[in-house]
Amino acid sequence: MTPAATHPLDIEADIDPRLSRWMWLVKWLLAIPHYIVLVFLWIAFFFVTVVAFFAILFTARYPRALFDFNVGVLRWSWRVGYYAWYVLGTDRYPPFTLKDVPDYPLRVRLAYPERLSRGLVLVKWWLLALPQYLVVAVLTGAGGGGGDWDTGYRIGLVPLLTLFAVIALLFTARYPRGLFDFLMGMVRWTMRVDVYASLLTDTYPPFRLDMGGREPGAKTPAATPAAPGPSAAGPSSGPPPG
Repeated sequence: MTPAATHPLDIEADIDPRLSRWMWLVKWLLAIPHYIVLVFLWIAFFFVTVVAFFAILFTARYPRALFDFNVGVLRWSWRVGYYAWYVLGTDRYPPFTLKDVPDYPLRVRLAYPERLSRGLVLVKWWLLALPQYLVVAVLTGAGGGGGDWDTGYRIGLVPLLTLFAVIALLFTARYPRGLFDFLMGMVRWTMRVDVYASLLTDTYPPFRLDMGGREPGAKTPAATPAAPGPSAAGPSSGPPPG
């Protein structure tokens, strides 16, 4: 099993220092424009993954343009989830882009694999990933795999603990730091399963909870959330202009 510190998926997350106490109640509604776009992106994601499956099977390579597109879809989905559903660590509206946005509070990068196993592509997304799917189902309440975890309807640990965190924010004006670190550990685990099941890497997700806003071994510590000031009653960012 590859140590988590060397995993090709790099995730960084920060809590907005001036999170609104109440905005988490409506962010799921403000994100509706993203849901509409993501429906079409996920349809494209499916067909791109099918093409990539055969490309890997015959060439041992994931075509770079297809890789960048699918990573972009996952990145977009995770940004929307971080804003509207899980962790709820930012009030900044997610950008409408597949590209990496370095100054957004959630940043996701995945190293491109020069070669992938032709044999693993036949079994990793269903047989080898099965134990991971069971873990993800407990963490998120969804089926897991392929990025579908943030659309599940069953209650899992991530949405439940996120609810505890924002209720604490509502009454204390502070997002509990320990809870944020724990949530990011579960989110990081789930994201690693997503990229493995989506054929984007051969690195098996470690059975390990790497907590915090930075990957293990990262030099820059995650920003510490501060208590909101007088302006925290309102959102730091709203939906894009219509």
